[in-house]
Amino acid sequence: MEPPDAALSSGRVNTGRRRTRRITNTENNRGQEMAGILDKERIIAQPGFSRWLVPPAALMIHLSIGMAYGFSVFWLPLSRAIGIKEPVKSPECASLGFLQEVFTTTCDWKISTLGWMYTLFFVFLGSSAAVFGHWLEHAGPRKAGVVAAFCWGGGLFISALGVYTHQVWLMWLGSGVIGGIGLGLGYISPVSTLIKWFPDRRGMATGMAIMGFGGGAMIGSPLAAELMKRFASDTSVGVWQTFVTMGLIYFVAMLCGAFLYRVPPTGWKPAGWTPPPPSGKAMITSRHVHVNEAHRTPQFWFLWGVLCLNVSAGIGVIGMASPMLQEVFGGRLIDATGALSELTKEQKTAVAAIGAGFAGLLSLFNIVGRILWASFSDVIGRKITYVIFFTLGFVLYALVPSAGGIGGIALFVGIFCIILTMYGGGFATIPAYLADMFGTQHVGAIHGRLLTAWSTAGILGPVVVNYMREYKIAQGVPPSQAYNEIMYVLAGMLALGLLCNLMVRPVADKHFMSDEQLEAERKLAHEKAAATAAAGVAAGGQPVAASSPALIALAWIVVGIPLAWGVGKTLEKAAVLFR
Repeated sequence: MEPPDAALSSGRVNTGRRRTRRITNTENNRGQEMAGILDKERIIAQPGFSRWLVPPAALMIHLSIGMAYGFSVFWLPLSRAIGIKEPVKSPECASLGFLQEVFTTTCDWKISTLGWMYTLFFVFLGSSAAVFGHWLEHAGPRKAGVVAAFCWGGGLFISALGVYTHQVWLMWLGSGVIGGIGLGLGYISPVSTLIKWFPDRRGMATGMAIMGFGGGAMIGSPLAAELMKRFASDTSVGVWQTFVTMGLIYFVAMLCGAFLYRVPPTGWKPAGWTPPPPSGKAMITSRHVHVNEAHRTPQFWFLWGVLCLNVSAGIGVIGMASPMLQEVFGGRLIDATGALSELTKEQKTAVAAIGAGFAGLLSLFNIVGRILWASFSDVIGRKITYVIFFTLGFVLYALVPSAGGIGGIALFVGIFCIILTMYGGGFATIPAYLADMFGTQHVGAIHGRLLTAWSTAGILGPVVVNYMREYKIAQGVPPSQAYNEIMYVLAGMLALGLLCNLMVRPVADKHFMSDEQLEAERKLAHEKAAATAAAGVAAGGQPVAASSPALIALAWIVVGIPLAWGVGKTLEKAAVLFR
């Protein structure tokens, strides 16, 4: 028998051990909770969560990565990063080869060298979306959004280092490669989630988010211009400081968006909404195709062609919009006579301002088209929407030479504004089209693989426009007429796109997953049954209250204010068109 003191001592030891185990268990649980804060299980929405919090979350990410469209605002300042006021023009710099320019620290970069960033953006956007799309479906949008924030924000920090050390390859690696991966993950992160939250309005939901990618440059470009002006000095053009500042802003905004993401429980549907009855001839399926099976269907490749050809035509115009307007109309833009090459320096400056206003106006119509056409597709159907894109687009492209020939500036501008709405609408409508054809289970991953069409178009469109223009001018064709045949070629692309769209039919039964395969995929994706979520208990065991109307309003205000500022800046630039 133990003496009393020994028993007391043993009791204290046991009590201490139990306390230590409780503390250790608590710490382990906290560690597990923190480790799992990005997991998909942690973001299953509970009763009372408002689906209207998801679109502003998606916009926070898309408005950030959309600055990829606005990177051209950095080219001129970077082309004189060493010379500050003028690019360095020494004989040694003039004779540099491409590889020498990549690694030089004493010569300014050519704009053509900096422009490779665009190619890297869209190649890595499409390829990363294709590679990581399936992982995203299993990992969930929050984890993908956080990775995208680190890639895009971190890529800007690396680019800042590249500017500071004057190494263009660091810029390509930072924003082009690492940032490009962030673009791909950020772009597709909300697609599947929004489609599942808005089965009754798929087009509108994806249109709201993808509208942000078009609007990112509308906000980012004037913001970058203001920051560079503020940071510029006698020894710096202010670009690396701007990269650091914008990297921080985008990193925080994207993290906020990622942590606002929630996914609906399996089987959830909006109150009062009844899914359409299944039909063998319907263009909206209630079943699901696996991502690894989708590319084996003809529908995937027809839709790949639809996106590629629509984007090729539009992106070729976007890249040349400002110089095209200036070269086609020349002095007529400012009530003067003569071609662009015959104008004085002051007149060319005034014409260039009008060209910039035209580019800004096109960006605005690109954004508006994303939400309007995608929402309209919910009413008339995706296939009919693309029929309108291709037939109306064909007619408008074919009319451009006539509009330029008769000197109809308003007609010319109006034609391209309508074309750009359909360019943006094509991007916003394609995720809903894919969900209609292949179901919602893997729509994000399938969309990711389809975005390789965008990567292809990002090369095809500009190459066709730029090289055809150079060829025609080399043949002695005046610049004002060099675009005529280009417009007919772009119209031909749309005709091919129309054929691809008309060949889309419902997916054959053999391509759909069986019930057993679907259940296995849902387990891999960590999805809960609707009955489990209905208990109203979060991962930590605490009841979840309904989404506050104030929180919903705040989320929309956070994205609405910068959007309104960007629209105001764009209209201010575009106003020169109507003076």
